[in-house]
Amino acid sequence: MTTATGTFTDTGIAELPAVASPQAVAPKDARELSRQFFPRLAVLEEGTPEYQYARNTLVEMNMSLVRYAAGRFRHRGDDMEDIVQVGTIGLIKAIDRFELSREVQFATFAVPYIVGEIKRFFRDTSWAVHVPRRLQEARVDLAKATEELSTRLGRAPKVSELAALMDLTEEEVIEARMASNGYNSTSLDAAVHRDADDDEAPLASFIGEEDPAIELVENFHALAPLIAELNERDRRILHLRFVEELTQSQIGERLGVSQMHVSRLLSRTLARLREGMLTTL
Repeated sequence: MTTATGTFTDTGIAELPAVASPQAVAPKDARELSRQFFPRLAVLEEGTPEYQYARNTLVEMNMSLVRYAAGRFRHRGDDMEDIVQVGTIGLIKAIDRFELSREVQFATFAVPYIVGEIKRFFRDTSWAVHVPRRLQEARVDLAKATEELSTRLGRAPKVSELAALMDLTEEEVIEARMASNGYNSTSLDAAVHRDADDDEAPLASFIGEEDPAIELVENFHALAPLIAELNERDRRILHLRFVEELTQSQIGERLGVSQMHVSRLLSRTLARLREGMLTTL
């Protein structure tokens, strides 16, 4: 451990040792030095250079606590540098909230803050889609309850059984199950086996699309009884116009009436059908 005399002699910070390489301080030495820094941090004015010196030195000296806590999450597969950065936020919060009157070791006080910050990071970033926190927590409880009941019953538990064990309603259990689907996602470009010959195709090719013709089917079913109520002439005009696709002049020649008369008849019929469709749908 390398120390020197304090730098800020005008404010009394010289009472503290100046640590040349805070991050190189061994954990045992960090504990001893922290006992000297916290009393001074408590009386220094926040925002002053002296305060920043004491606070920053405490952070750097206690980074071993962050690395220790982060190591517990190594199996998650995330970048350890990101986890350490998040854990450092927890360390800073612990330093700002630590009180000497607690009569507890700083390491004992700080580790829960660091671990909590890391867990919050995973909770807020690991889900493929945004899911309310209560459902994220319910997912964990659901997994534990499912495992317990599966072992006890020798089969997959029913929703009612899970609800009884978790002290939830069946609707809440179903909601938690649905929320679990938001934890992981698969790329639409992921390869999926299509047949026994191991032919592969992207997942996107198996996802259906909305067929605009479906709406036409509903319209046809609603329109059929309305057309059946028309008289024969009006039905014939519709057939000539929209099935045979004749012009109004050609329809007039077929029926022996003027094009203007066909236009009035067609407009009246369409208005009647439109009104009937709006009422039906």
